[in-house]
Amino acid sequence: MQILATAMRCALLTLALLFSFLNPVVAGEADVIKVEGYKDGDRGWRFNVTVRHDDTGWDHYADRWEIITEDDTILATRVLHHPHENEQPFTRSLSGVDIPKGVKKVFIRAHDSVHGYGGQVKPFVVE
Repeated sequence: MQILATAMRCALLTLALLFSFLNPVVAGEADVIKVEGYKDGDRGWRFNVTVRHDDTGWDHYADRWEIITEDDTILATRVLHHPHENEQPFTRSLSGVDIPKGVKKVFIRAHDSVHGYGGQVKPFVVE
């Protein structure tokens, strides 16, 4: 009887672990971990943004990052067209970003297909 109870506990634990790997919520929120930006002549700003997210496939992945102002005005969006399960963290660029005169700081936030926004946001000082 003791062996059967132990086997049942092991089976339940195995199922719980398996479910946690299949559950897309396990991946958490998308974090911006690094931002580089520079003025590219008269073509606007270029941003190189590094995002970390435990993409699990098409059901849960970091699907974009945005450059916003302090009042949440979206200045630019970089759409991420596919999961990056085997490339973490990953860096993607966006050129031609117009930052209005008078804006001294912007924020870069990432979005994922399950949680939306909520991960680490990085500020960037415009000089």
